[in-house]
Amino acid sequence: MSVAGSYIEGATKSITINAYERDPAARRACIAYHGAVCQCCGFDFEKTWGEHGKGFIHVHHIRPLRTLGPDYQIDPVNELVPLCPNCHAMIHRGNEAKPLSVEELRAMMRPSG
Repeated sequence: MSVAGSYIEGATKSITINAYERDPAARRACIAYHGAVCQCCGFDFEKTWGEHGKGFIHVHHIRPLRTLGPDYQIDPVNELVPLCPNCHAMIHRGNEAKPLSVEELRAMMRPSG
């Protein structure tokens, strides 16, 4: 397979999406309880990047937001989980309608090295 050549990027296109509101207080409560460490692989941005990485983490909704309804009151301890961007993407990879659980993804992980 040849990868040489030029590729066109940068064109603009319009898209329409539904954006679901997230409560920043729920995110803060999740991180206050669980910490800013990936609950799947254990990655800690602060340990790797120092002050620049302090507090950086994605927060995953265990139940997809689209299934919750507009007035759902989330429990940030039991329904949100901190994940690094890689684990968060892998949980949603493939079947967006039914994301993997943290436990399912953790079971798929191979030792690094």
